[in-house]
Amino acid sequence: MLKTVQLSNGETIAYRERQGGERVLLLIHGNMTSSKHWDVLIDELDEKYTIYAMDLRGFGGSSYHQPISTIKDFSDDVKLFVDAIQLQHFDMIGWSTGGAVCMQFVAQYPGYCQQLILLASASTRGFPFYTDLGTGNQSAFKRAFTYEEVLVDTSKTKLVQGFYDSKNVQGLQSLWNALIYTHKQPSPEHYQTYVEDMLTQRNLAEVYHALNVFNISAVDHEVAKGSHEVQQITIPVLVLRGDRDFVITEGMNDETLLDLGANAQFVSLKDCGHSPLIDDLLQLTLEIEAFLETGGKNYAFKQ
Repeated sequence: MLKTVQLSNGETIAYRERQGGERVLLLIHGNMTSSKHWDVLIDELDEKYTIYAMDLRGFGGSSYHQPISTIKDFSDDVKLFVDAIQLQHFDMIGWSTGGAVCMQFVAQYPGYCQQLILLASASTRGFPFYTDLGTGNQSAFKRAFTYEEVLVDTSKTKLVQGFYDSKNVQGLQSLWNALIYTHKQPSPEHYQTYVEDMLTQRNLAEVYHALNVFNISAVDHEVAKGSHEVQQITIPVLVLRGDRDFVITEGMNDETLLDLGANAQFVSLKDCGHSPLIDDLLQLTLEIEAFLETGGKNYAFKQ
């Protein structure tokens, strides 16, 4: 059942809470999803963990009064959220776009997160968005520089937004089957609720743009200068990526590992795509729980 909490910035955040022990986990979802998509992992994780999974602004049951333009807008909401429900020390798991949100949060608000897990995460240097500038012509593709260039794109933005606007369940499922659920699919009941949940998103183009300009590394890219904020991430980090992830490329993953340096451990999830929660929940759960129990110790030993 979704709970809600009012933030001091006027937004209302919906979240799920699973009671457990003293260890606290905060889960941050990715684009086209919400806290709902964590359900199988929440059920699988050991009962010693108390788990919170929030709906980011503009997703699921959360409000969207003020449009976001950067990943920092989301991470600032996370800070207001943990303050509102009085969380001071916790571990975090960020999936896809949620990984970028977590990294921004950890860099900007030290002392809260003790250990970080990046699951199929966007890079420290963002997730590049290539636009056809509304031409429908693939030969016209270029890296978007502005929100307007993202907004007019027909290959992704208008395609997916069209599915949302028309409530085209089959279209969304075909997209996810091609990119996400390429090996296994959720049960029909789960899949139906996931797609219904996707239709709640109100900020598709804004998220594409925010990812495109995200860059906490020390390396400038075509769209954004590196902010060097990655240097503020000094806690143990586990980087997880499926070995057949069609969304987060090996190159993007390598950027993250390079930028995080000695703070990061990497595990390749065998025979998994962009949703290890569906592809191999047991493998994913074992890696998460092993890191949460030993990650900090391994990090201290390595240092």
